[in-house]
Amino acid sequence: MSNAESYPLGSTSTWPSADIAAAWRRELPGSRTESIEIITPIWRIAKLLADERRRTLARLGIDPSTLDLLSVIRRSGPPYELTTREITRRTLVTAGAISQRIARAEQAGLVARSPSSASRRAVAVRLTDAGHRLIESTVRQLLNHEAELIETLTDEDHAYLSRVLTKLETSLSARNPEST
Repeated sequence: MSNAESYPLGSTSTWPSADIAAAWRRELPGSRTESIEIITPIWRIAKLLADERRRTLARLGIDPSTLDLLSVIRRSGPPYELTTREITRRTLVTAGAISQRIARAEQAGLVARSPSSASRRAVAVRLTDAGHRLIESTVRQLLNHEAELIETLTDEDHAYLSRVLTKLETSLSARNPEST
């Protein structure tokens, strides 16, 4: 696939988005181009961060789906156990995908399944000691690394960007409720 076919995710162009917007204003006078200077950098940043996370997780020896599964259970607090239904709800992943993730993690000794005290039909999934150690070590290293990636932002930049991105995400989610 060429860069043109995979743009913007396949693009690593450093051509400034302001130049792109100006070119479209010149080529298609009257077209609305104000989104280019916002969306293009977001796409590029998303690609850079996704690539960085993929490399970091590979270095740490964990795949994204296992990270997601172990993280959601660990964040639930003691006793670090959730039903499969609750895991599905919190991760926004299909029940079938969650079942596969749990099976792989159980085979690796990272989680254990048992009947849930919440319901006779529910299955509880809890972190094993190995899963607990892995997720804590991984998350600490990942968060430290990702904090280094945004070190150039001041506290004020961080607060402002967080507010603006939350506002944008909220408005986009409201436009497309199926994606949340």
